[in-house]
Amino acid sequence: MKTIAIIDDDVHIGDVLSEILENAGYAVTRAYSGTEALYLLSENKPDLILLDLMLPGLSGEEILPHIKNIPVIILSAKVDVQDKVTLLLGGAVDYITKPFSTEELLARITVQLRKAEKPDNATVLTAGDLALDTVSLDVTVKGQSVKLTRTEYAILKLLMANPRQAISKGVLLDRISLDTPDCTERSLKQHISNLRRKLQDVSGTDYIETVWGIGFKLKEQKS
Repeated sequence: MKTIAIIDDDVHIGDVLSEILENAGYAVTRAYSGTEALYLLSENKPDLILLDLMLPGLSGEEILPHIKNIPVIILSAKVDVQDKVTLLLGGAVDYITKPFSTEELLARITVQLRKAEKPDNATVLTAGDLALDTVSLDVTVKGQSVKLTRTEYAILKLLMANPRQAISKGVLLDRISLDTPDCTERSLKQHISNLRRKLQDVSGTDYIETVWGIGFKLKEQKS
């Protein structure tokens, strides 16, 4: 039986969700604050999390980066597109706006659980002649190894994993903060400059594009 964690401080909504999920054959665990959620996740690993954003203590946005290898569906009354984009880039697998239909919620849960059961064999990210192996951590350009710092690797991996998306500085810093706490808003520009130079020295190609007013994205490359 799959277990779904409901992280929501609204008792009524939590009760309704619990009834819907249990009737659909799922086991349910619950947390009513961000702090309680982190404790719950340290003790148990559910198969999927339904996460509200407006929580007492730590907000949903604050605990999301701490959730690893568990699909998270955001349930929120917030309808701003940028909020959705930021959360999806921040690790959520889906975003459902309240109020929602029971059928849609259960369908989206089924889809995400199905995805989670499939082994991910795509360990190498590619862009033209650029390749990044997420297992060995090797980066090559035209077959030549490129030595990157931990921060440069984290930046490149994020850009390659979202090849068509311009990623803001704030989102980029948030996504790599756990792996590279030394990277700050002030030093980010220098890290990206060093990364571009290292890749360009080998290939003669600039792989990273600055999107003015937004952030950075991977340049489209011919396969």
